[in-house]
Amino acid sequence: MHYRELGHTGLHVSEIAMGCEGFVDKSPEEVKSFVDALEEGGVNLIDLYSPDPRMRSALGEALRGRREKFVLQAHLCTVWKDGQYKRTRELKEVVEGFEDQLQRLLTDHVEIGMIHYVDSLSDWEKVKDGDVMKYALSLKEKGTIGCIGMSSHNPQAAMAAVKSGLVDVLMFSVNPCYDLQPAGEDVEALWAEESYKDALVNMDPERQELYETCQRLGVGITVMKAFGGGDLLSETLSPAGKALTVYQCIHYALTRPAVAAVMSGAKTLEEIRTGIAYETAPDEEKDYAAAFASFPRISWKGHCMYCGHCAPCPEGIDVALVTKFLNLTVAQGTVPETVREHYAVLEHTAQDCIACGACEKRCPFEVRVTENMKKALEVFGK
Repeated sequence: MHYRELGHTGLHVSEIAMGCEGFVDKSPEEVKSFVDALEEGGVNLIDLYSPDPRMRSALGEALRGRREKFVLQAHLCTVWKDGQYKRTRELKEVVEGFEDQLQRLLTDHVEIGMIHYVDSLSDWEKVKDGDVMKYALSLKEKGTIGCIGMSSHNPQAAMAAVKSGLVDVLMFSVNPCYDLQPAGEDVEALWAEESYKDALVNMDPERQELYETCQRLGVGITVMKAFGGGDLLSETLSPAGKALTVYQCIHYALTRPAVAAVMSGAKTLEEIRTGIAYETAPDEEKDYAAAFASFPRISWKGHCMYCGHCAPCPEGIDVALVTKFLNLTVAQGTVPETVREHYAVLEHTAQDCIACGACEKRCPFEVRVTENMKKALEVFGK
């Protein structure tokens, strides 16, 4: 298992993480077997959006004696009422729900306190200026939560939260179909058939800017809906018109700026082990470039996908990484010091480009790489 820094939180999390939905309706014995498989595979990050009290209690028992081996991403504002899930902003419910969660998990703290499901700018303003954020900040000050997170599907709401400086971790829906869609407050539009009826070209610029801003500001991203609720794995259900594999979806998400981990949800032990097996899968099984290039009605022409097909460069340049650094500066209109430092330690940079064009011949998306190298040389200098 590979581990990544989660932004500036100081946490190191496994690239493959686990959403808790698959734990629901499982017996305590089954939940324990799931946690056993996670520990064995090196998965250390578990997301806990589901407020089902039975699941939380079973997970707490499964973590007994090994709690310190896991990073818990627990949610505020998601509660269990009248036998079902409810999202709330009522402080009394938020406090009661979170305290009950800690009790059931048999712990006095969680590493990430995730403010649940903020999908509109108006909701973000309400959260930011209201009791929910005050409560989250008080929990962080006491050490009950290590850092504050927020989950969202809307890049505009997410961007406002990231720029506020109040949020350390963003849980966001990242996959190659949702990334084409413009910002909106109706989450259903992300998978609605009519959203994909016309030809779509390249990533939505607000989503790309969000990922790059998170990278610049040190806000770590944990990914939800990498498989689009499973739709992307089915040729008949996928908005792209073709099925992707589990490994392709995971790899796409992990190559976005600021992404540290992908919640690879699972309802069986076999599915858990399949997600973990991404780490040792051959590169060709992870490669999404050819699949993306063949999607009907969707085109990424001219857009670097950081897929690595441009390699190997005869001069040893990591073209995808140089391009990622360049895009970070273009998005900000300046060169962030952290980006400049990371670029400076590269063994080979844009100044080494001899414009041979070998990379462009291999690029499935017809990116004008040599022009990007010239721009990078102008931006970063020799």
